[in-house]
Amino acid sequence: MAGLSFCGNNVTKNAYSVDTGMLNNGCFVDALNLVPHVFLLFITFPILFIGWGSQSSKVQIHHNTWLHFPGHNLRWILTFTLLFVHVCEIAEGIMDTNHLHLFMPAFMGFIAATTSVVYYHNIETSNFPKLLLALFIYWVLAFITKSIKLWKFAEYGVGVLHLRFCITALLVVLYGLLMAVEINVIRVRRYVFFANPQKVKPPEDLQDLGVRFLQPFVNLLSKATYWWMNPLIIGAHKRPIELKKIGKLPIAMRALTNYLKLKDAYEDQRVKKAPSIWRSMYRAFGRPILLSSTFRYLADLLGFAGPLCIYGIVEHLNKKPASTAPLFPTLSLSQPPLLAVLLFLALVLQRTFLQASYYVTIETGINLRGALLAMIYNKILRLSTSNMSMGEMTLGQINNLVAIETNQLMWFLFLCPNLWAMPVQIVMGVILLYYLLGTSALIGASVIVLLAPVQYLIATKLADTQKSTLDQSTERLKKTTEILKGIKLLKLYAWENIFCDSVEDTRGKELTSLRTFALYTSMSIFMNAAIPIAAVLVTFVSHALINKSKPSSSEAFAALALFHILVTPLFLLSTVVRFAVKAMVSVQKLGEFLQSDEIGDDSWRNGDMSVSLEACKKHPGATKAINRKQPLLYQMDSYEQPARRPLRPNETEDVAVKVNSGFFTWGSNLSTLSDINICIPTGQLTMIVGQVGCGKSSLLLAMLGEMQTLSGKVYWSNCFETDGSFEETRSKNRYSVGYATQKSWLLNATVEDNITFGSPFNKQRYKTVIDACSLQPDVDLLPFGDQTEIGERGINLSGGQRQRICVARALYQNTNIVFLDDPFSALDIHLSDHLMQEGILKFLQDDKRTVVLVTHKLQYLIHADWIIAMKDGSVLREGTLKDIQTHDVELYEHWKTLMNRQDQELEKDTEIDNCQTALERKTLRRAFYSREAKNQVDDDEEEEEEEEEDDDNMSTTTSRRSKIPWRVCWQYLSSGGFLMVFLMVFSKLLKHSVMVAIDYWLAEWTAKGNVPAGLPDSYYVPVFIILCGAGIALCLITSLTVEFLGLSAATNLHHNLLNKIIHAPIRFFDVTPLGQILNRFSADTNIIDQHIPPTLESLTRSTLLCLSAIGVIAFVTPSFLIALIPLAVSFYFIQKYFRVASKDLQDLDDSTQLPLLCHFSETAEGLTTIRAFRHESRFKQKMLELTDTNNTAYLFLSAANRWLEVRTDYLGAVIVLTAAVASIWSSGKNLPSSMVGLGLTYALTVTNYLNWVVRNLADLEVQMAAVKKVNSFLSTESENYEGSLDTSQVPEDWPQHGEIKIQDLCVRYDPLLKPVLKHVNVYINPGQKVGICGRTGSGKSSLSLAFFNMVDVFEGQIIIDGIDICKLPLQTLRSRLSIILQDPVLFSGSIRFNLDPERTCTDDRLWEALEIAQLKNMVKALSGGLDAVVTEGGENFSVGQRQLFCLARAFVRKSSILIMDEATASIDMATENVLQKVVMTAFADRTVVTIAHLVSSILEAEQVLVFSAGQLVECDSAVNLLAQQDSLFSVLVRTHK
Repeated sequence: MAGLSFCGNNVTKNAYSVDTGMLNNGCFVDALNLVPHVFLLFITFPILFIGWGSQSSKVQIHHNTWLHFPGHNLRWILTFTLLFVHVCEIAEGIMDTNHLHLFMPAFMGFIAATTSVVYYHNIETSNFPKLLLALFIYWVLAFITKSIKLWKFAEYGVGVLHLRFCITALLVVLYGLLMAVEINVIRVRRYVFFANPQKVKPPEDLQDLGVRFLQPFVNLLSKATYWWMNPLIIGAHKRPIELKKIGKLPIAMRALTNYLKLKDAYEDQRVKKAPSIWRSMYRAFGRPILLSSTFRYLADLLGFAGPLCIYGIVEHLNKKPASTAPLFPTLSLSQPPLLAVLLFLALVLQRTFLQASYYVTIETGINLRGALLAMIYNKILRLSTSNMSMGEMTLGQINNLVAIETNQLMWFLFLCPNLWAMPVQIVMGVILLYYLLGTSALIGASVIVLLAPVQYLIATKLADTQKSTLDQSTERLKKTTEILKGIKLLKLYAWENIFCDSVEDTRGKELTSLRTFALYTSMSIFMNAAIPIAAVLVTFVSHALINKSKPSSSEAFAALALFHILVTPLFLLSTVVRFAVKAMVSVQKLGEFLQSDEIGDDSWRNGDMSVSLEACKKHPGATKAINRKQPLLYQMDSYEQPARRPLRPNETEDVAVKVNSGFFTWGSNLSTLSDINICIPTGQLTMIVGQVGCGKSSLLLAMLGEMQTLSGKVYWSNCFETDGSFEETRSKNRYSVGYATQKSWLLNATVEDNITFGSPFNKQRYKTVIDACSLQPDVDLLPFGDQTEIGERGINLSGGQRQRICVARALYQNTNIVFLDDPFSALDIHLSDHLMQEGILKFLQDDKRTVVLVTHKLQYLIHADWIIAMKDGSVLREGTLKDIQTHDVELYEHWKTLMNRQDQELEKDTEIDNCQTALERKTLRRAFYSREAKNQVDDDEEEEEEEEEDDDNMSTTTSRRSKIPWRVCWQYLSSGGFLMVFLMVFSKLLKHSVMVAIDYWLAEWTAKGNVPAGLPDSYYVPVFIILCGAGIALCLITSLTVEFLGLSAATNLHHNLLNKIIHAPIRFFDVTPLGQILNRFSADTNIIDQHIPPTLESLTRSTLLCLSAIGVIAFVTPSFLIALIPLAVSFYFIQKYFRVASKDLQDLDDSTQLPLLCHFSETAEGLTTIRAFRHESRFKQKMLELTDTNNTAYLFLSAANRWLEVRTDYLGAVIVLTAAVASIWSSGKNLPSSMVGLGLTYALTVTNYLNWVVRNLADLEVQMAAVKKVNSFLSTESENYEGSLDTSQVPEDWPQHGEIKIQDLCVRYDPLLKPVLKHVNVYINPGQKVGICGRTGSGKSSLSLAFFNMVDVFEGQIIIDGIDICKLPLQTLRSRLSIILQDPVLFSGSIRFNLDPERTCTDDRLWEALEIAQLKNMVKALSGGLDAVVTEGGENFSVGQRQLFCLARAFVRKSSILIMDEATASIDMATENVLQKVVMTAFADRTVVTIAHLVSSILEAEQVLVFSAGQLVECDSAVNLLAQQDSLFSVLVRTHK
C-alpha cells in the first residue's frame, strides 16, 4: 500500500525536475488544492439533501419561480470547460500511477465542479440567491490555491512546453472568470453586502401557468439537449398529447408580438420610399438568423475534426512507436487515446451546435410566419371591396398567400443559414482534400462540383412535373366529386361504368405525370448516392496514375470521410437555391398584396364628423394607415364630446343616414350610382325597390362606405335615442350596423354562434329571433340542435336555411340600424310573410330600430314608412306610398300590375313554396337519419374492436400506439406486386454489399505490404473500377425499383378503390359523408402517390447504411459488439417514445392548420358583413389565437425532432468513441491500421443516419394511415351485379307491356334496420297511370328504389312482364326502366353527353326528346346546339330547365315503364303543367308511376296507392277515394289545399 501514499514513496529526482529541497512543498501545494473542493462538498451536500430533497419532485410544477441569474449561460459554458480541463488533469496525473497527489485533487475538483453546477441550478430555480455566497467563497479559495501552484511552477521553470503547466494556467483563468461571474451576480442582485436587495420577478410568461413551451426559460444544458421535453415525450406513451397539454406560446413568440415588430420595421420605411419586405424581415428577425449562422459555422468547422482525427489515429498506428511515452509528457496531440476522446468531444459539440442552429432558425421562421399572417389578415380587413368584386384579388389568391407564400418564406428562413454556410464548408473540404491527396483530390472534387448543376436541373424539373400532376389530379377529383354527387342517378340509369371509365382516363394521364415524377425523383436519389462513389473512384484512380504510388491508409480514409461530408452541402445547395427563388416570388406577391387599395378611412361612421368623402378617394401612392389598435371601447367613449355641427331641428329628430349628391363607383371611374340624395328616417322602416341590377345593394354598400366615392357626402346622425338613459345608449353598439347580405355568409361555427355573432347570449331574445325567422323546425332536425357545426366544414344547409340564419344574425345584434339586402329571395311565401310580420314589423319596430329593406316583393310596400325607388343607378322617387300614389301615378300603376301578377303567382306558389321548405327539411332529415344509423353501426364496430383489444389496462393501449403497422405496410407492398418487392429488396441488399466491398477493397489496397509479389497497383485499380461501376449501376437500379414499386402500388390501390366505391350499394353513400369518401380520393391518394415512395426509399437506405456500418465495425473489432447491446437498447427506447409523440404532434399540427386557413377564407368572403357590424377586432383576436395554436403545435413538433436528433447524435458519438477505443486497443494485437480507418469512417457515417431511421419510420407510420383508410373502404360489400338469370335469357325488348305485379313485398335499407315497406300487394295494368302518395316517411320513395333493386328486398317479389326483377343482372334491369328524380342532376360536359352518355342514339331522337320536354328552342339558341357546354352541376341552367332535361333524358330511353319520384318538387307551376301534359301525351301507351308529395298532381290518376308507415292502406282510383270522406287520400287532399 506504501506505493499509493499521497505524496508517493519515491523520493528521487523524477518526482519533479526541480531541486530536492522543494519536494515536500510540491506535495503540500497539491494538498492545499484539495481544501476548496472539500469545503464546497462539505457545505453544499447538507443544503442540497435537506433543502431540495423534499422539493425536487415539485420542480416541474413550480416553474413559476424559474429565472436566470445574470451571466447564466457564461457560467454553464465555463463550468463545462472546467470539467473538461479536470478530466485532462486526471488523465495526465494517472500516467504516473504512484503519485496520488497528482490526480487526487483533480478528481475532487471534478466532483466539486459538478456539484457546483447542480447546486447553482437548484438555487436558481427556487430564486434564493443568498445561498450563492458559498459558491463565491469556493471560487475565491480555488483561485488562490491554484495561483500559488502556478506561481511555484513558474518559479521552478516548468514552462509552457509542459502539459501540467498549461492545465494549471487554464484552471487559474477559469476560476478567475467564474469568480467574476459570481461578483457580477452580487452586483446586480444585491443579495448580500447591500441594504436593499433587488426583488426580481420571474418572466411573466412563467407566472401564467398555461405556458408549456419552456425552451427560452430552462438552463443551458436543458436548452442544448431539450431535456425539458422528456416528460411530454415519454408521457405521450400513456395518453395522447392534446392541445391542452402543449399550452400557450411564450409572449415573445406570439403572433401579435412578432406582428408589431415586423409592422414597425415595415412602416418605418414608408417614410422614405416604397417599403421592402426583405428589409423589414431583416430588421425584425435579423439577429436570431445571425446567431443561428454562427452556430452553423461552428458546427461545420467542428465537422472537419472527424476526418482529421481519423487521419491522426491511423497515421499514429502506422508508425507503431517503439518505446512508451515519456513519463513527463510534452504537449502532444498525437496520442491515439487522446485523439479518440477529442473526436468524441468534437462530435458532441458539433451536433449540439448544429441542432441549436436548426432550432433557432425554425423558431425564427415560425415567428416570421405568425407576423406575416397577422399582416395579411389586417390587410384583408382593410381591402377595398371593389378589389374583391372586380376580381383584382380573388379568394384563391388570398388563400394562396396564406397557405403557400407564407410557408415558402418560413421554409426559406429555415434553410437560409445554409446559403452562406455551405460555400465555406465546401471550400474548407476541398482545401483539406488537397492537403491530403494533392491534385487528384481536386479532380475528384471537380466531379462533385460539375454534377451539382445537373442536380439543380433535376430539382427544377421535379417541381414542374409536380405542377402538372397537380392539374391532372384536380381534374380527376372534379370528375370523382361529380360522380359521387350524382351516384344515385348513375346507378338508376346503369351508367356507373361509363363514368368510372372517364375517371380512369384522367387517372391515366395523372399516372403518366406521376411516372415522370417518379423518374426524376429516382434520378435525384441516384445522383445523391452515386456522386460520392464517382468522386472517390476518380480521385483514387487519378492518384494512382499521377503519383504512380498508392495513398497511405490514413490519407485514403480521411479523404473518404471528407467526401461524405462534402456530398451533403452540394446536394442541399440545389434545394436551397430553389427555395430562395420561390421565396423571391412569394415576397413579390406579398408586396403587391400589401400595396393594394384599401377602403377609405371611415371616421364619419364613428360619430358626427361630417368628413367630406373626398378624403376617401384613392390616394395615389401613400395609403393612410388607420389606427385600428384602439379597441372599440375607446371609439365608443369618444362620442361624449363630439364637435357638434349646428343641426337643423327637423334633421336631428328623424334622419339616421343622409346622402348628399353622392356619386359612387366600384373602382373604374364610371359611377355605378349617380346623383344620390336620400334620407333614411330614424326608427322607421325604409324600403328600397327597383328592377334587378339597378343598384339597390350598391346603395347599401355605399352608405356603409364600401364603395369608392367620386364626390358627395354621407352623414350618419349621432343623436340616436337621446331620450334613453346613457346606459341604454351605451349598450347598443352605436356605429355598427346589423347587415344581412344577399348572398348568405356563414361562419364555421355552431348555429348559435352564427346568430349571436359575438354578442352576449340572451335566452329570451334568442328565442324570439329564432321564432321570427321560423328556424325552430330546422334547428330541431339538426343532430345537435343549435350546437351543430354549420358552414364550409360543417353541415350543408340549403339556401333558404342559410339566408334565414343570416337575417337572424342581423336581428339579434343590438344595433340601431339594420340593413337587410333582399332577405326574401331564397324563402317561400309563408316564411317570407312570417319573417315580415314577426321579425321586421314586430321585433325590429318594437325596438324602435331603423330598418332599411331591399326587396322585390312589392306586396310588402304597404308596410313601409318610407320608400326609395331606384332605376339604373339613380333614385327615381322617394317618399311614402301615399306621396307616390298622388305624385307619380304611372309608377304606382306599374307597381299595381306587378303586384297583381305576384298575387296570381302567389296562389300557385303557396303550394310549391310550402313544399320547398318541406323539401329542404326532408333532405336534411334524410341526411341525418342515414348518418345516425351509420354512426350506430360504426360505434358498435368500434366497441367490438375495443373489447377484443382492450384488457382495461394502460399497457395494452401504449403498446398498441407504439406498434409499427406491419400489416398495413405489407398490404401496401403487396399491392405493388411481388416481383417489384423482390427486386427492390434484392437490389438494395446487393447495392449495400457492393458499397462495403468498395471501401474494404480500398482498405486492402492502401494497407502495407499486402500486395502479392510483382503485382503493383495495376492489380488493385481495375477491380476498384469494376466495383465502383457496379455500385453506381446498382444505385440507379435501386432508386428506380423503389419509385416504380410505389407507382404500381398507387395505381392498383386507386383502381380498386374507385371500382369498390362506384359499385357499392346506395346505402353506403347514405351513411358515409361525401367529404369522407372524397378525402380518400384526394388527400390519401396524394400521400400514396407522392409521399410514401421517397419515405420508403429513405428509410430502407438509412437503415441499411446503419446496419452495414455496424457490421463493418463489428467485423474489424468484434469487441465492439459488447458495447452495442446497451446502445441498441437505448436507441430502441428513444425511437419508441419519439414515434408516438411525433405522431400526436403531427396530428395536432394538421388539425390546427385547417381552422386557420378556413378563418382566412371566411373573413375574405364576409368582409362587408364584418365591417358593417364593426367586428374587425374580434376577428383579429380570433386569427391571432388560431395562429398561435398552430404555431405552438409546430414548435413542439420541431422541438421533438431536435430532441430526437440530439439523442441519436450523442448515441452516434458514443458509437464512434467505442469503435475508436476498441480499434486502438486491438491494434496492439496486430490489426492492420487500414482496417481501423475503415471502421472509424463507417462509425462516422452512423451519426448522420441514425436520426433519419427514426424520423422516416415515424413519417412512414403517419403515411401508412392513408393506406389503412383506403383499405378500410376496399372491404365494403359491392352490389350483386350478377343476377341468377343470364342476359341471353332476357328478351331484347323486355319489358314489352309494362305490367307490374307486386306480391307480399317487404323492403329494408340494411339488414340491421327495420323494414320500410311491409307486405305490399299491388297489380298494375300495362299502360296504367298510377299515383302514389302518403305523408313524409311513409315509404313512397323506397318503393321506387325497390323497382330498381337498389334496396334490400328480403321477402316477396316484384314481377315485371313475367320476370322476377331480383333474378335479373342489375345492369340489364336498370338499363331497361326510366326514372325522373326529385333533384335534377346534370353532369359537366355537353348536352348530348347528359342525355345519352352511352352514345347510342341518333341526333333526331335527341331533338325529339328535347322537343317533347319543351327545350328544343332554348337548346337551338345555345352556341353548339347539342354540344353546348353544361357547367358543373348544370349551374348554367335554372332548376326548372334542369328538371326538363331530366325528363328529356327519360324519353331518350324508350322504356315502357316510367317512374317519377316527386319530380315536380322544385319547379314552378308553368313547367309543372308542361311536364304533366307531356307525360299524358308522350307516355300515353306506357306505364307511369308518379310519386307525389303534392296530392293535387295525381288527381287524374287511374289508380292511387296511399301509403302510411310502410304499409299500403288504400288502393283505388282517385275519384272513388275522394268520394269516401274519411279515406286518408281525401284527408291529404283537404289538408294540402
